[in-house]
Amino acid sequence: MRLTSKGRYAVRAMLDLTFHSNGNPVRLQEISTRQSISLHYLEQLFRKLRTGKVVKSVRGPGGGYVLARSMDEITVKDVLDCVGENINPARDILGIPSSGIEIMKDEQGNEINAIVDTKEFNLTKGYFENLGTIMQDYLATTSLGDLSRKGAGAFGEASANNASAIRSNVGEMNQ
Repeated sequence: MRLTSKGRYAVRAMLDLTFHSNGNPVRLQEISTRQSISLHYLEQLFRKLRTGKVVKSVRGPGGGYVLARSMDEITVKDVLDCVGENINPARDILGIPSSGIEIMKDEQGNEINAIVDTKEFNLTKGYFENLGTIMQDYLATTSLGDLSRKGAGAFGEASANNASAIRSNVGEMNQ
């Protein structure tokens, strides 16, 4: 369960595009300079974002990228999904024992994977699947517009001390 730099950079770049576009295309070089993200890396990310239909490219002089939809219609989950980020903590819980566990054999002598089906396995699997659902729901309920409005208000001047959450209480989702 880890959000990699790929996902963080993609969200930062999309916010930069949101803040600096004003309906006009923004060049990746400008985003690269402002965000200190490699231009080559941004090109790779924006190729995926374009394929995922969250940005559109504009060719020619004055070209660059614009949002493909309204900033309120693009969620953080959309951005992370486009770049292939998977932060679901249950994505690899399959019930297959870890290494060091003896592989079982069927009646014909063929090796088959043993499956773990204990009370502890099922409890932890269910717990982490629920955590993954909550995380996905949280990411799906925060749009670029939400972040942008938060930035225009509380983050007018960026500083390390302004790193508060977009939602003051994550528990709000469950009420």
